[in-house]
Amino acid sequence: MENGLRKLRKDNGLTQMQLAEKANVPRSVIARFETGRTELSTKSLSKIAGALDCSMEEILKGGQPDGATA
Repeated sequence: MENGLRKLRKDNGLTQMQLAEKANVPRSVIARFETGRTELSTKSLSKIAGALDCSMEEILKGGQPDGATA
């Protein structure tokens, strides 16, 4: 299943670099997760969710709000 990070990032009008700066994580972490080359640590996932004002679950469930099904 595709992760929702790319969709959420684009919905917020952010580039990978802008999100990385806002979340205080390396841009490479975001790029690798969006392309499925790595998993996010809980710490990175929490920082990114905070920067996007969404839940960690929303990122992992394809950008669907909590409780929604794809």
